[in-house]
Amino acid sequence: MKFKFLFVLLAVTLLGACAGEPKEKRIKIGFAMDTLKEERWQRDHDAFKAHCEKMNVQCIITVADNKADKQANDVDNLLTQGIDVLVIAPHDATQAASMVDKAKKQNVPVISYDRLINSDKIDLYISHQVPVIGSKIAEYALKAVPKGNYVMVYGASTDNNAVIMKKAQLDVLQPAIDRKDITIVADNFITDWKPEEAMKMAENALTKNNDNVQAFVVSNDGMAGGVASAIKNRNLTGKIIVTGQDAALDALQRIAEGSQSMTVYKPIIPLASAAVDAAIKLAKKEKLDTKPFMNDVMKKEVPSILLEVTTVEKANLVDTVIKDGFAKFDDVFKNVPESDRPKKP
Repeated sequence: MKFKFLFVLLAVTLLGACAGEPKEKRIKIGFAMDTLKEERWQRDHDAFKAHCEKMNVQCIITVADNKADKQANDVDNLLTQGIDVLVIAPHDATQAASMVDKAKKQNVPVISYDRLINSDKIDLYISHQVPVIGSKIAEYALKAVPKGNYVMVYGASTDNNAVIMKKAQLDVLQPAIDRKDITIVADNFITDWKPEEAMKMAENALTKNNDNVQAFVVSNDGMAGGVASAIKNRNLTGKIIVTGQDAALDALQRIAEGSQSMTVYKPIIPLASAAVDAAIKLAKKEKLDTKPFMNDVMKKEVPSILLEVTTVEKANLVDTVIKDGFAKFDDVFKNVPESDRPKKP
């Protein structure tokens, strides 16, 4: 009887000890996105969510629908849910700084995703090589059309990426401008990167210059679609260079058809996965492997991870986006007669 009592006592003691051991808390990441309107942002959303699931971390994603106030409210809500790390793809680079401040007051690390927030308190800026994207776009246009009239179609002025790309593009083009080889006959930032606004700008530029435009230097594929439509309406498809960025499927199709000249391919899965991995490290207070990036608006450096990008044109569609599995051959060449398609890999 005595042994039976001791056995029960030991069992209860062991059970109590096990119950008292704290279970490792599941990391919770909040991702405040600006928009899902463009195909690339849908890819970001899905890739981010998938990698969170793979890494067994909880993730809460909000979408601000291109509204700064909604994004501010989204961040407030995420912070009340006890997130361990806040990831922001900002609508407005300057306004988002106040969101960073709120998070930091609660000791929540902040990652600036794809677009740079104007705050030196961010723990990480993770993106593709935005200045390189701007340079590649301008370099392509200049090589294709070394002389002529250019129209510069920039993204949203509230988005640091648009500002960074503008600077990089003009750095490339300035010597040709100084030599009077090229003339910028129109330039503008486009609200929220809207394709319809880019289309209107292109129509106006073509009208004012009697269709004497040789290149539209466009900063993303959505706007390139609007510009391509304006050019098509003038029966000038294929006669004017149109650049882009993002390697959206409709842009790849336009490149295959010949109504858009190039895009910049930015692999999304590596970006989203790297952001999740960095968030996990920050939650665990582990060190990140970063390089300093100069925020020209603030004249301050922030820690960054910047991924490489690739220029895509008709000649290398198969060897880039299709080879990587980013897009399918039949989808890209959907509107191209089979006799005019390259060999299927």
